[in-house]
Amino acid sequence: MGPDAGIVGNNQPLLRVCGLYKRYVRRSNIWQKRISIEAACGVDFEISAGTTLALVGSSGSGKSTVARCVARLETPDAGEIWVGGTDIARIRHRDLLPFRAEIQMIFQDAITSMNPRFSAAQIIEEPMLIQQRGSKTERRSRVEELMSEVGVSPDSAERSVMEFSGGQRQRLAIARALALQPNLLILDEALSGLDLSTEAQIVNLLLELQAAHSLTYLFISHDLPLVARLADTIAVISAGKIVEQGPTTQVISNPTHAESKALMASATVFQKNYANLLGVSG
Repeated sequence: MGPDAGIVGNNQPLLRVCGLYKRYVRRSNIWQKRISIEAACGVDFEISAGTTLALVGSSGSGKSTVARCVARLETPDAGEIWVGGTDIARIRHRDLLPFRAEIQMIFQDAITSMNPRFSAAQIIEEPMLIQQRGSKTERRSRVEELMSEVGVSPDSAERSVMEFSGGQRQRLAIARALALQPNLLILDEALSGLDLSTEAQIVNLLLELQAAHSLTYLFISHDLPLVARLADTIAVISAGKIVEQGPTTQVISNPTHAESKALMASATVFQKNYANLLGVSG
């Protein structure tokens, strides 16, 4: 990593995204016509160290594209992605390895990002092997430490990841993301596949980890009430553009854009239906 990559001054955000643009070209089924889709169009936001920004939008709004560009799983067509003092937007893939330790990503379905033949220990150890961190003994010690920290017994380290529940696999995904001691975690719909009880437990775990390690989160979601429990700031994205942005309490209590209002309305309907299903009034 460059000498300034992980250094954040008192007034400098940990992550600053400026004018991010990403376009995809696809062929339609009719006459194989080429169709241009602007998935991110001039996206701007920043996150201070140790805080959480939630990028919220409906399906197809472009939020996951932004997340993948920030993690440099995708190369943006234009714009800047500043991590500390380094713009990583234009860095070639072969030169990105040192920055992979700085930014880690957690996906919605943990099992799709895990080798099903690996044990829990191998899943967590893999990033350390890629980055050539520590001896075998040191890596094993780190694996057990991380499993304990995310609430999975180290005694199950040799079990296949397929033997764990969805919530446990998401805890293992978090442990793997923490293995390289990153500053920024990107969580792309990481809680949407969990039941409400497990979701609440993972939210509490994320808050505890953030407090313990001064982590910075970019939290991708479509659920405004959920991110209200995690985020300091919310940015609402629609058709690839940020349409509303501000402190969480402000956006939740007084949404001004139609997309924000629609997300709040859909969440309210879901909560009422879920309460009725459980036989809970109001």
